[in-house]
Amino acid sequence: MTIRAVLWDIDDTIFDYTSADRVGMREHLQIEGMPDGYESVGQALDSWREMTELHWARFASGETDFQGQRRDRVRSFLGTPLSDADADAWFDRHVAHYEAAWSLFPDTVPVLDLLADDYRHAVLSNSSIHNQDRKLRVLGVRDRFEAVVCAVELGMSKPEPGAFHAACDELALAPHEVAYVGDHPDIDAQGAVAAGLAGIWLDRTGLGGRPELTRITGLDQLPGLLRGDTRFGAPDTFG
Repeated sequence: MTIRAVLWDIDDTIFDYTSADRVGMREHLQIEGMPDGYESVGQALDSWREMTELHWARFASGETDFQGQRRDRVRSFLGTPLSDADADAWFDRHVAHYEAAWSLFPDTVPVLDLLADDYRHAVLSNSSIHNQDRKLRVLGVRDRFEAVVCAVELGMSKPEPGAFHAACDELALAPHEVAYVGDHPDIDAQGAVAAGLAGIWLDRTGLGGRPELTRITGLDQLPGLLRGDTRFGAPDTFG
């Protein structure tokens, strides 16, 4: 089975979302002040991460829309029933600090360079094209990808098979000709496998487990995995 293209997740896969979000929120709270109910900045940052995961899951399941999950994250975090306008304004002020902290992971560009001649590349993200296309341009890598496919515009999100198939259609390739690389074992790797793609879990934190999934712990392992004749497509933990 020949892999002809790599389909990429963005956040916490090629872009260090967690660090940018945490640094940006820390800066934001220094200006806004600590919300009631938090004893430390660390506790507040952990809560913001929890609220992000909670409301993003609601968006992914269709319970709310993209802007709605942003507003609900703010309301849950602050514990205040803000109006839509006030929640949007608070979030926008946070975004300014978050964007100032944007960066790619150090292994992103070197690996894209190594794979450039042998594989086509595209993006499938559970965000919006407005956010992700702009992010890739600001980070200087938009031209590396033939297409950027996002859940908001599709009306469906990973791990739904239709989301993966839509991205394959953009490349005019069958699912079995495409590998998907992402940081989430279920939404990304398992979802891709269920949709007929070769799913690869990028486990940057070394969480481990999930022996049924093909796992790498850094993008530097990806070229060898893709080019191997016997190992790719079988569970592999690279030690």
